Amino acid sequence: MFEGAGIAVIILLAVVLFGLLRSIRMVPQGSNYTVERFGRYIRTLPPGLGIIVPFFDRVGHKLSMMERVLDVPSQEVITRDNAMVKVDGVAFFQVVEAAKAAYEVQNLEHAILNLVMTNIRTVMGSMDLDSLLSQRDEINHRLLGVVDQAATPWGIKMNRIEIKDISPPRDLVDAMARQMKAERDKRATVLEAEGQRQSQILRAEGEKQSVVLEAEGRREAAFRDAEARERAAEAEAKATLMVSEAIASGNIQAINYFVANNYVKALEALAAAPNQKVLMLPLEATSLMGSLTGIAEIARETFGGGSSDQVAGPKKKSSVPSVPHQPKA
Repeated sequence: MFEGAGIAVIILLAVVLFGLLRSIRMVPQGSNYTVERFGRYIRTLPPGLGIIVPFFDRVGHKLSMMERVLDVPSQEVITRDNAMVKVDGVAFFQVVEAAKAAYEVQNLEHAILNLVMTNIRTVMGSMDLDSLLSQRDEINHRLLGVVDQAATPWGIKMNRIEIKDISPPRDLVDAMARQMKAERDKRATVLEAEGQRQSQILRAEGEKQSVVLEAEGRREAAFRDAEARERAAEAEAKATLMVSEAIASGNIQAINYFVANNYVKALEALAAAPNQKVLMLPLEATSLMGSLTGIAEIARETFGGGSSDQVAGPKKKSSVPSVPHQPKA
């Protein structure tokens, strides 16, 4: 009996130990396990040590809660303007509810892949080729919103959907290259014309400034010339006034200086005349002085109305020597 009882105890201990081992579950970080009792989902085991009822409960699905990357294969899409393009992309998703991801959809990654590919054709097929090539951010945003809304019942959070490459046909690429070249040529022509226009405007402005400055210079020069002539006239008037006053007071030397100065200026004018070929002048300086003295005598007789003694009073010693009159040539 004791041997049978010992064997039964050993078997019982083995069963208990086996049950304990079956009831303990170690869930790694970043994963969740679903627990099923008699095939029905009852709860989810989070990361760490989990306990289940042995022989009644079992682990149904082991799901990764980390973000995963799903490569979207290349596919052909027809745009709204009937252009055929090849498109591929990449999707980033994460399981946020393990129970829904395990029991709401079968073959989760395959379902997400087909959902993304279908919506790529829908979204990109409603756009023109030019918008398709220039508004990639808008395409990604629209795809993310549509796919995330469709995958929410599966306990999935779509984090990002990125279009990797858009490949138009070769003939469309060549046409776009020609269009781009024509557009750049147009911009270059416009810029060149604008540069020439600015150059002509600046040149005209410079010429205008030059003409204005030249006119200002002529105006200033004319003003200076007029001022100089005015001052010369004032000086001449003052000199004439002084000579007149000296003559009125009976100073014969003033009239001698005045007449001699004008006489010399007249001789200079005659000598400088281009049509004057022969000029008869006194041969000696004393003859010139005698001529001046004769002129002075005539002036004394004219202004004094008599002899020099009657006009000037007592006879003064003249600084010019007396020279007899010379006959005119």
